[in-house]
Amino acid sequence: MSKDFTIVVLAKQVPDTRNVGKDAMTPEGTVNRSALPAIFNPEDMNALEQALRIKDKFPTTKVYILTMGPFRAAEIIREGLYRGTDGGILLTDRRFAGADTLATSYAISQACKKLNPNIIIAGRQAIDGDTAQVGPQVAEKLGWPQVTYAEEITDINNDKITILRRLERGIEVVTSTLPCLITVHATAAPCRPRNAKKIMKYKYARSINEEKDPINEGKYLISIEEKPYLKIEEWSVNDVGGDENSYGFAGSPTKVKKVENIVFKAKESKCLTNSQQDIDTLIGELMANHEIG
Repeated sequence: MSKDFTIVVLAKQVPDTRNVGKDAMTPEGTVNRSALPAIFNPEDMNALEQALRIKDKFPTTKVYILTMGPFRAAEIIREGLYRGTDGGILLTDRRFAGADTLATSYAISQACKKLNPNIIIAGRQAIDGDTAQVGPQVAEKLGWPQVTYAEEITDINNDKITILRRLERGIEVVTSTLPCLITVHATAAPCRPRNAKKIMKYKYARSINEEKDPINEGKYLISIEEKPYLKIEEWSVNDVGGDENSYGFAGSPTKVKKVENIVFKAKESKCLTNSQQDIDTLIGELMANHEIG
C-alpha cells in the first residue's frame, strides 16, 4: 500500500516573550511587538521536527507550513524550507486581523480543507497567548480526532498513527485513525538545524507582498518567474472561502475587558556573604517568620 502522506504544520510567528524587558508593554497594557524580536513559536518547532521525521521515513511525504499573519510572517515558511519542508501557505488579509482563537481556527480549518492533508501537527500552544486552543478547535471544525500533549510519533501506517503523550503524572501511548490532528508538547525532540544547501536554495524565497515592500527593493536578484519554487503562496479570505463574518474581529466573540501591566519590585533586599554567621542569621530569620521550619 502507498504511504504518501500530506502533513500540514501549523506555525506562528510570535514576539519573544521569554526575553521581556521594560518596554515590552505599551501604556495601554498591550504587547509592544516592535520592542520584542519576532521568532518561530518554540513548540511549533517541535511539531515541525515530528513532521520531518515522518518525511525521513517516507520520502514521498509532503510537508507544508501553514501560518497566519502579516506578510512578514513569511519568514516562518522560509525557516521551514531551510529545514526540509516542501512549501508553505501564508494566510494574510486585513479581514483576518483581530482574530481570537475561534476566528483563527476557522481560517486555518478553511485553509486545511483546501490543502486536504492526512495529518495536521501543531505546537501545544503559542508563547504570546498560552491558550492551547487553536489546535483542538481546528480539529473540531474539521471533525477530526485529535491527540494533544504529544511527545513522539512512534508508528504510522496508512490508516493509523501511534503517539506517545507526555502528561503531568506520566506518559500514555495512544493510537488514532487518520486523518488526525496532533499538538506537540515542549518536551518533544527539538527541531533539526537549518540545512546549508537548502539555505542557499531558498534564501530568496518570498511572497508577493514581500517583493512589493519598498524595504526589499533591489534585494531579490532572482525573479519568481525564473524560479517558481521561490514563490511563497499567500491566501486571502477570498482564497479560502467560507463565511466572511467568521473571520477577524467580526468572528471573534472574545472581548478583553481590562489588561493590567504589573511590574514586580523587591520591597527590600539584603546582601549576604558566604560566611557561616550570615547563613545562620538568615536561617534564624526565616524560622522566626515561619517561612521554613
